[in-house]
Amino acid sequence: MNPAYLRRASFLALRSGGTIKFDLKAWDENLHLALTRVSNRRTLENFQWLGELARKHMGPPLALASTLLVPGYVDAQEVAQIARFIAAINRCIPYALLAFAPHFFLSDLPLTSRRHALECLQAAQEAGLQNVRIGNLHLLSDLY
Repeated sequence: MNPAYLRRASFLALRSGGTIKFDLKAWDENLHLALTRVSNRRTLENFQWLGELARKHMGPPLALASTLLVPGYVDAQEVAQIARFIAAINRCIPYALLAFAPHFFLSDLPLTSRRHALECLQAAQEAGLQNVRIGNLHLLSDLY
């Protein structure tokens, strides 16, 4: 997103009590490029700007983050790096770890396993985040 649009959206969210959610797909730029074909630099810069603005905000969270736990790509190490980035901005920013289900381009991958999700949850908590949850629990696999 162009930073000027983020600024406009953030001020609208501040006035209305809204929240802006960022999908932080990967910390490693090469992994992000492999998953999306675009760099993650602008996303991380925008998230940092919004997170710093959110520190001054009282009320509902202004910024939220989520990461899709894509098996074989987004592991606990990747989540830990994202979580350290978020925690350095504000340890209270809500962070959702989302279970993956095969669909469209990645239809040959398995569901996110319960073990994978719990390892990622632990990594995010150990990185210092205080408000982490696993989403899409119904999609978790107990296969491995």
